[in-house]
Amino acid sequence: MEEARRYYEGIGRRKHASARVRIYLDEDSTGSFTVNDKDVKDYFPRFGDHIILTGPLTDTEMEGKVDITVHIEGGGITGQTSAVRLGLARALVKYDEDMRGVLRANGHLTRDGRIKERKKPGLKRARKAPTYTKR
Repeated sequence: MEEARRYYEGIGRRKHASARVRIYLDEDSTGSFTVNDKDVKDYFPRFGDHIILTGPLTDTEMEGKVDITVHIEGGGITGQTSAVRLGLARALVKYDEDMRGVLRANGHLTRDGRIKERKKPGLKRARKAPTYTKR
């Protein structure tokens, strides 16, 4: 029977997206990065997303040394990208507390709390008012 691999987990959230990130550090690690059972480049094909996602790995010099699996629910592309980045940074801190300073300095551990503002009555959107007409 195959033994389960040891992992470190971090949860990241942004807007309505929630990402559960697991990093695996063992001799079997090949540097794979899968998101919802797809390769990261297939799931996030936009140009700058891969740079944002791998930011915590690049800053801590862990790129290619860990296997990463991500399960994402909710939100859009931008929210999911930021949620994965936060979850990955939190997982790295659980692995090695000494990485906290580098990740904090580069802004990877700060949760972006901005969410969509609710629509107000009498307005078209949260703040956009109908066009004023004098007559």
